[in-house]
Amino acid sequence: MRRAPLVVFLGPSLSAPEARRITRCTVLPPARQGDVWRALALRPRAIALVDGLFESTPSVWHHELLDALDAGVAVFGGASMGALRAAELSRHGMVGVGRIHGWYRDGVVRGDDEVALLHAGAELGFRPLTLPLVNVRRAAELALEAGALTAREARALVAAGAAIFYQERTWKLVLAADRPHLGPAVASKLRALFPGGPPDLKADDARATIEAAATFVRAAVHAHPSRGGALGGLPPPRRPSALVRRRKLAEGHSIAAGRAVASSDVLAELQASPEATTLRELGLRRALLAGFARALGIAATEADREVAARELFAARGLPPRGRDAFLAESGLDGADTARLVEDLALERLLLESAARAVPDGPSSDEGLALGARLTGRWAELARRLARGSFTKGLPRAKIERP
Repeated sequence: MRRAPLVVFLGPSLSAPEARRITRCTVLPPARQGDVWRALALRPRAIALVDGLFESTPSVWHHELLDALDAGVAVFGGASMGALRAAELSRHGMVGVGRIHGWYRDGVVRGDDEVALLHAGAELGFRPLTLPLVNVRRAAELALEAGALTAREARALVAAGAAIFYQERTWKLVLAADRPHLGPAVASKLRALFPGGPPDLKADDARATIEAAATFVRAAVHAHPSRGGALGGLPPPRRPSALVRRRKLAEGHSIAAGRAVASSDVLAELQASPEATTLRELGLRRALLAGFARALGIAATEADREVAARELFAARGLPPRGRDAFLAESGLDGADTARLVEDLALERLLLESAARAVPDGPSSDEGLALGARLTGRWAELARRLARGSFTKGLPRAKIERP
């Protein structure tokens, strides 16, 4: 579980060995829901999303990719699921790469069936078993440019591919389709133009996506000493919904002693511990105070967040080199850390303006007195002072007994 500067989610679009020939990277299987959140524990500088699962399992969630962006991780997408998500999230900072992404961005294609295909499992390297429609489109485009097909024939070729279910679509079936303007003569010209089969546009875009992410990582090697999100000068993070927060808590994990530990397992241990109530109330108070501060329109500056981050690490006695390990053990990725620091900064700002936060609000001394009374510190000091000869220059009070 070492830190991975570049994480690539890859499957049928390109083989893992070929990706590693392009650049040094950590290759993970096609992304499913929760996988990007889990990958953030590796503290990557960039993520290249190429392939992702769908239909049989929940797809990679937009919120995960937004969390990565919030953490200061560059997210690139292309070729397949990555092209879809990049077209949907480009205005949030996800970088789309390649022709397929351009088609989605410009509305040339819309459905996810354009990139869908049937493929083998991990044991066979996710080898593609059927033909994605975008590769048929690319073949039609190149054949038209070469003068091998007319515009009408090129449209007929794409229509023939679109009419076949993605789990059954093959180049052989596309060429054998019985459609107007697409007969044996056209099929013969296409076989001559593409003797090895249609061009693999998904593979081309996958290479381009990985190369773009690798270029960014090389350029950013000395840009940020830490990508924890707490001290990187990042803007205030998004506030995801309660549904997203609960889902992430269930999907996340910590990295401790070089191993992944499920957040759900840590949470189960906490729920059974004697200090569960104390810890729960501590966390809820801090979260509610930060939420109240936001509701009042209080905003933390970058300087406020930096102070809060330093106080957080100082309270744990953590030197700079130990911070990443602490955050990983705590199950905090960069986005979580940024949100925690933001909350701590807002809590401090709210406390500093307590007298104005509510009508007839408490003074600083009232807060000090209440805190001391609740913890028993007030009574302890009163006893200590009672045993002394003088209290601030005044003689000790004499108590008359009846």
